[in-house]
Amino acid sequence: MEGNENSGSNVHYKPPFRFGLGGVPLGNEFAVVPDKDAYGILEAAWSAGIRYYDVSPWYGLGLAERRYGSFLHNKNRSEYIISSKVGKLLKASRAAKNRELFPFSPSPNDVIFDYTASGVRRSLEDSLQRLGIDSLDIAFVHDISSDNKLLPTSWQQQFDIAVKGAFPELTRMREEGLIKGWGIGVNTPEPILRVLSEADPDVCLMASQYSLIDHKNALNQLFPAVRKKNASLVVGSSLNAGFISGSPRYNYGKESYKIPAEFLQKRKRLREVAANHGVDLRTAALQFSASPDVAAALVVGASSEQQILADYTSMQTRIPAEFWTELKAEKLLEQNAPTPA
Repeated sequence: MEGNENSGSNVHYKPPFRFGLGGVPLGNEFAVVPDKDAYGILEAAWSAGIRYYDVSPWYGLGLAERRYGSFLHNKNRSEYIISSKVGKLLKASRAAKNRELFPFSPSPNDVIFDYTASGVRRSLEDSLQRLGIDSLDIAFVHDISSDNKLLPTSWQQQFDIAVKGAFPELTRMREEGLIKGWGIGVNTPEPILRVLSEADPDVCLMASQYSLIDHKNALNQLFPAVRKKNASLVVGSSLNAGFISGSPRYNYGKESYKIPAEFLQKRKRLREVAANHGVDLRTAALQFSASPDVAAALVVGASSEQQILADYTSMQTRIPAEFWTELKAEKLLEQNAPTPA
């Protein structure tokens, strides 16, 4: 796929909009997903026509990439798009603290944060080995953000390392053909705003900043900057890690069970409006997060075959315009938020 050029001077890799399967659950983030079930999820996604996959060395400390690689290695490489992350190197160790990070993953690895040029090249090459492929479509610099409490120094200091190391090296790898595009993958908007002003990313993973629950900041601050740069976004966690569809957690991390009262109240009100219009709230949340013009893809996680098929079906379901009108009238949506046609 070729990059598209607009009136600006930048030519960026812009894949056509895709609905994708994310790798967090297949890294056993929330619970044990046996190999048989993991491959069943991947097979169900492929059979449904899903052709975008997003993984990371972080997900299960190598587990998710190995599973995706085992499934995809005998597929035609030109038939799918795959993204992974750089900046976290994995090192096997008998004394690994892996169980503290991923208690449900059998990985023997520790994680080492490295946003230098040599570090991200090593990270990408390691991912290609685990995946069993010779190139990535997109590489995201991972979790270089204020919410990452495992960083060895402040996120700003790590970002400074990436500005001099990771970002120019990824541009070189793009020119070499090891990747088609790059950006960063984070849970907060500030690093994306900064990379847009200090480097030349193609597409960034907005991991948990745009959902029915929380979208004002991204809508009014981040999206205009993305448009100005002629870049695009992959939208993740449209369900806030399952919160919108009923999970007892909000987003990710060890304290995800601490859900702000205003979010619980907003979910309750969203459910009431959805019930008034016969709308499935999960379906509405997925379609809402896919609606912005800057969205190149929407990725969702799935811990069962039924879940990924239900999410895929939701993307094909029509929602009445009156539902979105009532959400805005009730001030549950920002007035300028794009909604499905």
